[in-house]
Amino acid sequence: MEVPVASNALNKSMQSLWSNHRRAKLNLNSPAQSGSATPTPVETPASEEAVTQAQEVSVTPSTVEPPVSPPPASSVKRKIRSSRTAVESNKRSKTATSDPKDRSPPLARLSDLGGVESCIEKMLELVAMPLCHPEVYLHTGVQPPRGVLLHGPPGCGKTLLAHAMAGELGIPFINISAPSIVSGMSGESEKALRDTFEEAKASPARVAPCLLFIDEIDAITPKRESAQREMERRIVAQFLTCMDDMSWDKTENKPVIVMGATNRPDSLDPALRRAGRFDHEISMGVPDEEAREKILRVLCARLRMEGSFDFKSLAKATPGYVGADLSALTGAAGIIAVKRIFKELSEGTLVLPPPEDGDISMAVDSLNPPDSSPVPAPFASLLSMLPGTSLAHFLTTHPSPLTDAQLLPLTITSSDFQHALTEIQPSSKREGFATVPDVTWDDIGALHSIREELHMAIVQPIKRPEVFRMVGITTPCGVLLWGPPGCGKTLLAKAVANESRANFISVKGPELLNKYVGESERAVRQVFSRARASSPCVIFFDELDALVPRRDDSLSESSARVVNTLLTELDGLDARKSVYVIAATNRPDMIDPAMVRPGRLDKLLYVDLPTDAERTEIIRTLLRTVPLGIVGQARTDQAKQQTMDEVESLARERCDGYSGADLASLVREAGVSALKRTLGSLDRMDDEGHGASAGGIIVGTDDFSQALGKIGPSVSIDQRKRYIALKNKFAGLPVRSSRSTGDLGVAS
Repeated sequence: MEVPVASNALNKSMQSLWSNHRRAKLNLNSPAQSGSATPTPVETPASEEAVTQAQEVSVTPSTVEPPVSPPPASSVKRKIRSSRTAVESNKRSKTATSDPKDRSPPLARLSDLGGVESCIEKMLELVAMPLCHPEVYLHTGVQPPRGVLLHGPPGCGKTLLAHAMAGELGIPFINISAPSIVSGMSGESEKALRDTFEEAKASPARVAPCLLFIDEIDAITPKRESAQREMERRIVAQFLTCMDDMSWDKTENKPVIVMGATNRPDSLDPALRRAGRFDHEISMGVPDEEAREKILRVLCARLRMEGSFDFKSLAKATPGYVGADLSALTGAAGIIAVKRIFKELSEGTLVLPPPEDGDISMAVDSLNPPDSSPVPAPFASLLSMLPGTSLAHFLTTHPSPLTDAQLLPLTITSSDFQHALTEIQPSSKREGFATVPDVTWDDIGALHSIREELHMAIVQPIKRPEVFRMVGITTPCGVLLWGPPGCGKTLLAKAVANESRANFISVKGPELLNKYVGESERAVRQVFSRARASSPCVIFFDELDALVPRRDDSLSESSARVVNTLLTELDGLDARKSVYVIAATNRPDMIDPAMVRPGRLDKLLYVDLPTDAERTEIIRTLLRTVPLGIVGQARTDQAKQQTMDEVESLARERCDGYSGADLASLVREAGVSALKRTLGSLDRMDDEGHGASAGGIIVGTDDFSQALGKIGPSVSIDQRKRYIALKNKFAGLPVRSSRSTGDLGVAS
């Protein structure tokens, strides 16, 4: 009976030791294991094994360490979050102000630029002279410029000009992207700015004299009164302080020039543009024809161009293109040329000269090196895979690289650039800024007297400005086209811009109006600013009466401000600089009288309804692409001419009072009538199981007769009488005798 007693004592001691050990583990905040949380009962005899187990488990409550309470979860999360944010802010600051050792001069040179000679001359005066010869400024006591602001439309070469100037001078160049300065942590953005300017100063291990360039500077220096957050105001204030600390006494008489680039100079804080900061500004506008020619010559200097390539004609065909657009155009032309060359080589239209013997041996040696086993010729199995393919045949017959003699006739031609012009649009046009329209005088019938006036008022001053300066005409005149609706006023403006090859900005009057105070005036100023940067430029204001109504007591204050802004832009302090204004309206009596005084829209041209002869010319122009003929007969030139004569007779006799738009609607309705007749016959042929083809559509005289029953003149007799009265009131071309009030009749 002693054995059971001993076994019971051992079991009790084992249970107490186990409970103490488990309690100690829980107090130490150790994760509980599922396998050891609950002891598994094992049937063991009360023998020496139990004693051995008791000896192995020698943990007692006195040897257990005191419990340690874990830290609060909130403090742990706070420490992790703060450390992560610190790491991110350090990364951002390192990105904004990268390693100062990497401040070597750029590889770009001034020879890589074209068409910006005036900007380069200013840069030499403002940047090169202080950096190369600071002793002159120290001797004379003159403070050199601290900052230079480059502004202009995107892609005009602001960044490239800064890089080229630093590369030409061979000075350290600190290039900072303004958005990389901004950080999410409070104070980090200001610290990044301070570190950047401190790096540029002449302290030990610094890089002065140097050029500090900040691209897209408007991202960190907006107007403080319109800033959304307090952080933006602090960044602007810090930037202003850093600019003030760049004086010579704080840079150890080693000049540091700060350059900024932006395409939104009006959005910068005004304090940034005062004297002592960015006190010099260089405007880089859209290049003119001469500048584009120089840019194209620079871009094509490394390309294999044909010998007779005409850069002047290409520059004339690219109005509105900036440097980046011309670079994209050159790249697209190169790709098109490579595709054309491979196509001509594969089709056999371009025959290469046979390679010389030395070239053949060199090619064979390159294909079969002496230290390697014979390599099968490339594209050996291509003909079996693609039989009848010209490109596969060329690759099979010419597996080795072409020789210099064979590469000599492969060049980029003018046709490649003409093809590229259809694919590459100028960035200004993608932004809604229309360049040269595609409307020509051939698309407009009649209006010969108006053409002559516009030719002398707009086209000739743009083409030959020096001739007009010889007679004292320097200010471009404005033209107001007015008359009944649908007479071709908008087409005339587009044709004028096309003939003069000038940039063209089309403005619908109401689209400039904005409900917010000051936004309408800003939109008007922006239009003229854009036009001055793209001169020569034609601005066309359609429906001018909606933009500049007559100022009286009933006019709102905002509308009066818009009128005043437009009047100021037309003849204010800022010169128009080859900016020509054409406006169109059918209510000249509603326009403010100050708009039509000399110096503004001083040439008023009345676009009247067409006469009988003019209607014939207009209808002939509209019918150029219409398949005329006699219905039921084969289409021949004789039948087409007969139908044309009959339609012209209808236009003379039955279309009195029709405008150009009415005649265009008449032609369109006649085409719809012909389509109905043709589609009906095609449906019947399909129902009968016969093959149907739509190639035999003919528009006949009967179709025009039916269209006359649906389309009438859009200008009523009363409206025509009112326009005649307005014509007698305003200056312009004389009224035709056929348009007198007594001759007005109802169109039959």
